[in-house]
Amino acid sequence: MSDWTDRTAPSAEEIEAIARQVIATLPAAFAPHAQGVVLRVEDFADDAMLDELEIDDPLELTGIYDGVPMTEKSPSYPQHFPDTVWLFRRAILDEWAARGAVTLGALVAHVVIHEFAHHFGWSDEDIATI
Repeated sequence: MSDWTDRTAPSAEEIEAIARQVIATLPAAFAPHAQGVVLRVEDFADDAMLDELEIDDPLELTGIYDGVPMTEKSPSYPQHFPDTVWLFRRAILDEWAARGAVTLGALVAHVVIHEFAHHFGWSDEDIATI
């Protein structure tokens, strides 16, 4: 996985490249289920998303899974939009700066894996346990 060593803040495209490296290394049992998930990188979550989550500060949201978890889907389940993992560049960079010792690659990996875990049907409590 690439770690960021440049002195300039990475672009959304560079964050996406790191995230795609992480997705490419998912274990074989999970990789096929991640293929249909759209990956989006934006600077911040939009106001509607923040309002829905009751978050006032956009720097508090580094990523989110938007979709129906695999454990809740059935073949007849009508899905009107693709499952999407959103990464929020400015919030990730803010957390990266605040943590100091963690590499950008490790932080992006953490956020990506956390959000994909929600796609696989795991709760925040499950993720914390694992």
